[in-house]
Amino acid sequence: MPQIPQPQKQTFLVVDDHALVLGGTLGILKQEYPETEILTAPTAQEALRQVEQSHPDLVIVDLVMPDTIGDIAQANSGLQLLKLLMEQYPHLNIVVQSAHVRTLVWLKPTIDNHLGGFTVVDKSQPVKDMLTMVDWALRERTHTPKEIRNGIQLKPTWMQVLHFAFQEGLQDTAIAKRMNVSERTVQYYWTKIRDVLEVYPDDDKNLRIQTELRAREEGLLD
Repeated sequence: MPQIPQPQKQTFLVVDDHALVLGGTLGILKQEYPETEILTAPTAQEALRQVEQSHPDLVIVDLVMPDTIGDIAQANSGLQLLKLLMEQYPHLNIVVQSAHVRTLVWLKPTIDNHLGGFTVVDKSQPVKDMLTMVDWALRERTHTPKEIRNGIQLKPTWMQVLHFAFQEGLQDTAIAKRMNVSERTVQYYWTKIRDVLEVYPDDDKNLRIQTELRAREEGLLD
């Protein structure tokens, strides 16, 4: 009798040097994802080593951390770690969990180009918000705070997607052919567009229609 293939076990990496916060995050994640292997790293250098060795499905990163053991925790270490992770692992799913999310504005171009999930949650937000951001990142969605979006600014390729979808009525497969990219790339463009327009999944609403309505409200479509 042929064996039924088992789903691959997920691995998360939580990067935080505060034992109390780390313990709380681990407890929440273990309860919500009991089958997931959860690794930890207290420094930026240890995080890089763990990602290289373990290839996690998701990394949850605090921004203020030491670069190596014995160093002072600082936001620059977290920002440099994020930049390296996005450059070296463009499809890595990332959640930033920090009380200093505004500093992410320095990484806006890198975040805009990141192909994996990228979500942000303030440490002061409820647990359910953190779990939502984890879920969205695993689904390769993007969610960033208003402070780092700098208003409604869409890249030319993102504007092309809006035009093909809502001016010409094309579906993603046809859009991909017209743009000479993969369908997955078109879906990635959608996540970036929706983040800027602040359109997020809602069980009661059609995501594509909501995106079109917001784009028209902002004058991005004729």
